[in-house]
Amino acid sequence: MKPPFGSIILDAAFRLMIPFILLFAVYVLVHGHYSPGGGFQAGVLFAVSVILVRLVHGRDAAWGVSRKGAVILACLGTFIFGGIGLLTVIFGGNVLDYGALPLGPHEAEVRAMGTLGIEIGVTIAVMGVILTIFYAMIGKED
Repeated sequence: MKPPFGSIILDAAFRLMIPFILLFAVYVLVHGHYSPGGGFQAGVLFAVSVILVRLVHGRDAAWGVSRKGAVILACLGTFIFGGIGLLTVIFGGNVLDYGALPLGPHEAEVRAMGTLGIEIGVTIAVMGVILTIFYAMIGKED
């Protein structure tokens, strides 16, 4: 990746935007298991915040996700999604039938927790995949 192209104005705008992007990503994730969307959109927002950090600050970014970390995130998210689906089968339900999970006495609460777990898995996987694509596009090794 080329050196950072950030200026003082770009850096100030970036520092102002990133917390709001991250906060909105968390909102989309948490709200997403009650309404359409959620996991994919939140994963994209998290990835965009990391990509913006990398674009503005280059390799000297104070925080972010490395190439290897992005692949690990993609695999971890897939494992979470698949693990919850497998757990529902192990506990006697159908695939992704969250009511079969032994997480509490109220089926509605169990279903909400199962849905949130799936959304978190999708968010992590999407973030990892988008960051992996970004790192593949910039080409050079860290």
